[in-house]
Amino acid sequence: MNLELSQILVFIGLTVLIAAATVWACVRAGRDRDDEKEYFLAGGGLKWYFVAGSITLTNLSTDQLVGMNGNQMALLAWWELAAVVGLMMLCFLFIPVYYKYNCTTTTELLEKRYNNKHIRALISVLFLAGNVFIFLPAILYGGSLFMQQMFGLEHINIWYFAIGFAVIGSAYAIFGGLRAVAVSDTFSGVLLLSLALFVLWVGLKAINFDFSGIPVERLSLIGDYDSPIPFATLFTGMLFIQMFYWSTNQTITQRAMASPTVKEAQKGILTAAAIRLLIIPPIIVIPGIIAFKLYGDIGDRAYGEITSNLLPPYLTGAFAAAIAAAVLTTFNSILNASAALWVCDIHESYIKKNPNVKRLSFWVSIVMVLLAFIMFPVFQNSESLINKVQEYYGYLSMPILSAFIVGLLFKNVNANAVIAGVIFGVALYAFFLNVWPTLPGGNYIHMMAVTLLASVSVSLLLNRLAFGQKAQWDAGTVFGKADIAEPSH
Repeated sequence: MNLELSQILVFIGLTVLIAAATVWACVRAGRDRDDEKEYFLAGGGLKWYFVAGSITLTNLSTDQLVGMNGNQMALLAWWELAAVVGLMMLCFLFIPVYYKYNCTTTTELLEKRYNNKHIRALISVLFLAGNVFIFLPAILYGGSLFMQQMFGLEHINIWYFAIGFAVIGSAYAIFGGLRAVAVSDTFSGVLLLSLALFVLWVGLKAINFDFSGIPVERLSLIGDYDSPIPFATLFTGMLFIQMFYWSTNQTITQRAMASPTVKEAQKGILTAAAIRLLIIPPIIVIPGIIAFKLYGDIGDRAYGEITSNLLPPYLTGAFAAAIAAAVLTTFNSILNASAALWVCDIHESYIKKNPNVKRLSFWVSIVMVLLAFIMFPVFQNSESLINKVQEYYGYLSMPILSAFIVGLLFKNVNANAVIAGVIFGVALYAFFLNVWPTLPGGNYIHMMAVTLLASVSVSLLLNRLAFGQKAQWDAGTVFGKADIAEPSH
């Protein structure tokens, strides 16, 4: 497809409009006097609709639209359907606890439960490693690949697109903080979801709503042993993956922690869950299936082919703007959350107590972006973007979640025992994935469940045998209906 003037004008116009609307909303909201609170928690003033919009678009990016559609099968919808369970956990279990303990970062909760800053720092380092070496390069690659295909610019090196996304996305995160990120997420989300539904409609019309001729396994929600999501994994690692991602991951929870009250945050989370249940599953799998019928098995190129071939030029420009916004908002969300982890959990504890938050975040963000490009070629050569992201993040997600589970359910647990359990979990998952991949069950999602249980068990066992402490059940204290000060920040 040849690049047309209408595409360029619509793309630039919508991109500038979203940026202008974001600046207007941020200026209108004013600034809080506390730099850290303003920069990382939007002054504690995010309304429920910004929470919902930001949670939705922070998660919805090219790794979903490109990666999940790239599998070209309905089975991948389980990632989004199961996410609703994760959001319910965040809404009713975790968010009240974060507000109760007055946390700026999710890892701050660990320090307060274990009374140890080192476990907070360790978990932050693991989060940062996942953000920098897995999520950021995956987002850059997926967005760049889509732009290449959308505008028919395969002759231009994909690295140029990635650098452009990195520069613009960094500017949002560095100069605007969480408020700018959340506001741009919401504006972009309305545009993206509307156009994604339109792409779905156009695709269905292109095949006359007829899915005949498509192999049954691509339409089934029951995955077999060799599929990306075997059915049994929905009851093992899948639940824990969702708990980790939606309830402990700073990039997601930071939005809900930035509301003035728990109830305001919960309204936003429930709205995000409704969007996740009703809108997201169809737009992240059906276009890929349609592409299989139209073009065959083309992998991660599926979504780009559908949009570039079936939409008129002016709408491809609009959709490209929406995708670019999704890439940028996810990218800058991760950057802002990563800066919060570094500043609050590491720099203030070990280097300098009261740094210039904005200046420090600027340099931290620059370094993280540069490091992200190290892993860019790995995703460039992967068979499936989304599967590679989930598989790699297993190194960190279950060991991290084990620290939260032990800390929230028990008291009288030595932090060093939990640190050892976390390290053991990382090593165990690496063993499963690289040395003995057929155990257990041959799927990394099962392996993640085993890794979590092993990490928790090792932590409690070492606590008793090595440190002479008997863990005591304390879930009632943490999750009980204690009075929560509002606003909490």
